[in-house]
Amino acid sequence: MEIRETVIGANSENATPNLGLAFEWAAEPMLVIDPRADRIVDANNEAAALLGYPRDVLRGMRATDLHPRQLPALVVFSEAVEDKGRYWTHELTPRHADGRLLKLEYSATAMPVNGTTWLLVALQEIAKRQRRLIDQEADLFMRAGVSEWQRAERYFQDIERENRLILSAAGEGIYGVNAEGITTFVNPAAERMLGYTAAELVGRSMHDTIHHTHADGRAYANHDCPIYAAFRDGAVHKVDTEVFWRKDGTPFFVEYTSNPLRERGRLLGAVIVFRDVTLRRESEERLRTALAEVDRLRERLEQENEYLQEEIRSETRHRGIIGHSAAMVKLASQIELVAQTDATVLITGESGTGKSLVAHAIHETSRRSARPLIRVNCAAIPRELFESEFFGHAKGAFTGANRDRVGRFELADGATLFLDEVGEIPLELQGKLLRVLQDRQFERVGEERTRSIDVRIIAATNRSLKADVKAGRFREDLYYRLDVFPIECVPLRERMEDVPLLAQHALEGTINRLNIPEIRLKRSDIDRLMRYNWPGNVRELENAIERAAILAKNNQLRFNLPDTTGNDHAERHTRETRQVGIMTDEDRKARDRRNILAALEASKGRVFGQGGAAELLGIRPTTLVSRMKAHGVQKRT
Repeated sequence: MEIRETVIGANSENATPNLGLAFEWAAEPMLVIDPRADRIVDANNEAAALLGYPRDVLRGMRATDLHPRQLPALVVFSEAVEDKGRYWTHELTPRHADGRLLKLEYSATAMPVNGTTWLLVALQEIAKRQRRLIDQEADLFMRAGVSEWQRAERYFQDIERENRLILSAAGEGIYGVNAEGITTFVNPAAERMLGYTAAELVGRSMHDTIHHTHADGRAYANHDCPIYAAFRDGAVHKVDTEVFWRKDGTPFFVEYTSNPLRERGRLLGAVIVFRDVTLRRESEERLRTALAEVDRLRERLEQENEYLQEEIRSETRHRGIIGHSAAMVKLASQIELVAQTDATVLITGESGTGKSLVAHAIHETSRRSARPLIRVNCAAIPRELFESEFFGHAKGAFTGANRDRVGRFELADGATLFLDEVGEIPLELQGKLLRVLQDRQFERVGEERTRSIDVRIIAATNRSLKADVKAGRFREDLYYRLDVFPIECVPLRERMEDVPLLAQHALEGTINRLNIPEIRLKRSDIDRLMRYNWPGNVRELENAIERAAILAKNNQLRFNLPDTTGNDHAERHTRETRQVGIMTDEDRKARDRRNILAALEASKGRVFGQGGAAELLGIRPTTLVSRMKAHGVQKRT
């Protein structure tokens, strides 16, 4: 709907009437408005000066043009005046000729003219009116005489005294600065904390005196200072990470608030309230350090728990060092002798001869038995993860390092570290291991902090490290560092008198673990077991017993062993092995490959789970998968 129709819906006479000298010379700005025609009929000179328009422009201007987007307020105001005869409002804000909106008080009287009603409107600036009221009150106050002045003076003196008492009693330091950053006042608490007297600080740049430098000594320009910012942007600034400097040159951590000071909208300076938070920060730092240590210990315990759980899962049967042969008597004597020391032990022997059992026995008999034996399968660690696995890494050290990680050396601090298959460590990585063994110090990957450790080392290998040293595959200095106390695990074929005991022990463990009916070993079973040369040693014997127990019928164990009595090649190989005591690397690889194929054949190609090839071989499934890849053995489907 059009504005003119909304206001009145009809036209009025456009001629300017003669409103008389009272209107022309009135001290207040005045307008005459015809609300039905939406027209300013006339305006006096004061109104023209206030609104910024010439009189001839105001005459005939639409009231709605002078009050943009205020049609509802104009309608309400006009109807109120016509209804009541008089009315006033602060809601109308006319637009000045320069575009700004004015805050005015409208006071109008209804004027009947030729059958219609005009509005005689007096305009008054609200701010000017308020100033006049204040001036009037001041004039009345002045007229009250000297007694009022004295009373006011006493009143302000009381206020000032109370303010001084408050500033003096405040525990926080308080000082003020003007818009140039010059100190205007300082309370006693600030004097005590800063070491300056108020006289030494007032009139000086407070920033240049106490706040010119960061905690680390870097310069702190005043244009970066939040205290100064308060009287530049007019906002309250709160800071709790900076320092103030005392008169003696020592810093202390502060928490402060900079509050801007204004007078009639103009920023005059700021009042700063601060407190010494050094003790709190020190307590927080000690707490952070303690929490970091708790986190480190928690992480270590979690790692140990995870490691032990993994070891428990991988340990599928209870095994002990069993036998009464001369070799086993000698082995037990060596274990008892070396366990009481922290000497490094190198355990050698073929796969399946119980090297890990010897390592556990040494650890469990030692003074470190309260802590777990930490085992590392050196052959299963990828080359690029060797350092991280052994020494740990810091968060962000490489892609995928999403958090700090404790390495096996740190995990074994105060305990024993068992380096299984130590001969499989790549040559280029052996030097790093040697340095840690010599210095008992290391750094996590991606971290510069050097950590000290107290670790006992037990190493094991099924290879001839002497031969590897001669061939240049193993560092000689590392070999001698490991070979402090050598222990050899004799293969089962050289202590066949232990087979009955081992077989009986393995059978009892199988019966208990698989919850099967009791089965007894017969003499014929023992004879058959002792005719076999056991290239897989005790591990192969245990697997054969378990397999025979599973296949048993009518209390009869069913062994699936090759008959080696007529196998000339096998006998010749056994004799040569007994005479020489070593095998070439190719022979070892061929033997290991045959062993893996036999286990896969027995498990019908299944690697994981109960009765899988990994369980039959007594190794972890992941280790078996790695060895299958190394020997080119494909998984059966």
